Amino acid sequence: MYLYFGIFFVFVLLFFCLNFWRRKKIIRRVCSMCMAEKCEILDELIGPFGYSHVPDQDIFTSRTDAWQRDFGYCALYDRSAPYLNMVFDCLPVYFNYCGRTYLIEFWKGQYGINTGCEIGVYNTDRIVCEDELDHTLFKCVDNEDMPKLSFTLFRNNQTLAQMCSRHWWLTAFKMGCFSWPESLSMRIRITLHTQEMAESFVDGLLNAGYCRNEISVCCNTVTFAFIKPPCSPGCGLFRKLQIRIAQWVNRFWCRVYLFVTRPFVLSVDRILYLYYYLPFAFRKMLRIRRYRHTKKMPCRHNCRRKKQGGML
Repeated sequence: MYLYFGIFFVFVLLFFCLNFWRRKKIIRRVCSMCMAEKCEILDELIGPFGYSHVPDQDIFTSRTDAWQRDFGYCALYDRSAPYLNMVFDCLPVYFNYCGRTYLIEFWKGQYGINTGCEIGVYNTDRIVCEDELDHTLFKCVDNEDMPKLSFTLFRNNQTLAQMCSRHWWLTAFKMGCFSWPESLSMRIRITLHTQEMAESFVDGLLNAGYCRNEISVCCNTVTFAFIKPPCSPGCGLFRKLQIRIAQWVNRFWCRVYLFVTRPFVLSVDRILYLYYYLPFAFRKMLRIRRYRHTKKMPCRHNCRRKKQGGML
């Protein structure tokens, strides 16, 4: 019996020694890269997931050619969010323009181990009546219909992210940061194609519960703040329990992520370290948004390194 225990102890000790040596080797490998090389590798790694890295803010944002564009939007996505550990405030704004119903929706909250916000722009091919809005699948707008979107995300009155671009889905995600949605706020500016379209969007904001004095309009640019949904419906006990459990899980995995990647501070270093050390955790971590069912996408950097005989 003592012999078996001794053999088991030796194997455990050997495992920890090899793991320690491997971990130190990966840390040295990441530290030896220059920032430009790190950013290039990271963008190749996260590109297939539909995101890009913004180095000067250390955040992640969605690409205009992201594969999520094929899925569009329906209200079911928001209702099912807590099941996917996403807890956020959402503000859907519907309005009609040029024979179509448009939806511009705003989100802010916790997405797994990411604190973030989003603006999504969608439309239909026809005018949709109010009773159909909750059941309609909206498609993402085409490139020529993308408005200029701009937002500043605040967390406890401290600036967390700033983004400005012509986009159909403008986002910002801060990895390893935990927040409750009520601690977040957005300052939003949207430049629409015409003044008539801007007026229709303002009507949509008024229908969503905003007051006229909360909205600033200059030609075809609309500015307002998203602090909490103006017409927030109450949620039942089961829904509140879902949210509490999802946030408990999110907080737990945020702490695990920060602990495992504690040799580093910047997200680019943390993610490269995870990619080399725990590839399965890297793939799980990058599923920031709500779309889950899609074909497996190859990683260009991974394929390139395998061809070169590199160890990943």
